Amino acid sequence: MLKIVFMGTPDFARDSLKEVIDAGHEIKLVITVPDKPKGRGMKLIPCEVKEYALENSLELEQPDKIRGNKDIINKIKNLNPDVICVVAYGKILPKEILDIPKYGAINVHPSLLPKYRGSAPIQWAILNGDKETGVTTMYLDEQMDSGDIILQEKVTINDNETSGELWDRLSKIGAKLLVETLSKIESGEAPRIKQGNNFCLAPMIEKEQARINWEEKNAAQIKNLVRGLNPIMGAYSMLNGKKIKFWKVDTLSTDEFISKYPEFKGYEYRFSEIEPGTILYVDKRKGIYVMTKEGILVILEIQSENAKRMEAPEFLRGNKIEVVDKFE
Repeated sequence: MLKIVFMGTPDFARDSLKEVIDAGHEIKLVITVPDKPKGRGMKLIPCEVKEYALENSLELEQPDKIRGNKDIINKIKNLNPDVICVVAYGKILPKEILDIPKYGAINVHPSLLPKYRGSAPIQWAILNGDKETGVTTMYLDEQMDSGDIILQEKVTINDNETSGELWDRLSKIGAKLLVETLSKIESGEAPRIKQGNNFCLAPMIEKEQARINWEEKNAAQIKNLVRGLNPIMGAYSMLNGKKIKFWKVDTLSTDEFISKYPEFKGYEYRFSEIEPGTILYVDKRKGIYVMTKEGILVILEIQSENAKRMEAPEFLRGNKIEVVDKFE
């Protein structure tokens, strides 16, 4: 079994930490970020990795910074780990730490590298409408997500899968792939596959990206935006001066809409005259139908200002929305 220093922060990393412990490896130290203030009272809240470390009586450090931190560097040196495992820690490690462990520092990254280097690979895979993604384990170097690949596992992205759902799924896959990677390292069978230069980046999602651009985005692209921003912030639009968030939507072609609502038969030629963002139809049992530049968007789960998320039928019972109202 290997002696490991583990570095990580959210639940994605906690799942990997648990799997490594269950596999019998020795966790010499857990390093995570300082507690952060959250909520109205700005109470300091520990991350999921800290909670798990405390529950399992693991030695824990929460340095403000890692680069140039002599206390942490010396502590890791004294522990003499075989491997440093880094999972969603959020900081790039300096060479003086990478050089400490016998077998190097390894990372679990939720994409098929070299695609989607960066902090938001899961979100960008869905925003871009990808049908496939996966998890990569790799050796860390001084650059961002550019080290040699060890193992990869591909997965199919489901048509209605959100970032949150894919996050949870890849978290479990990544944890098991990390254990398999450690086994190969221990046996001397771990490959080192150089990454090519055909990489793309997955930077942090900015708040400005959450507003729906009805003029430029078709129904499928808007659906991907909604899926990609669920649950981190939610895609939104303005309606009658109020901010409305979309949490779940679907798409229909004109033909599919006519088949569903045959009373519109004979009027479909006029659909091209309707401005994107305009409400085409309101079905109090099923949802709100909105015209886009290509295709029809069906709003299934929605949230008004200062209100909870709710399914469209429930929303419509308390909010007046009419045909020809327009999302901006």
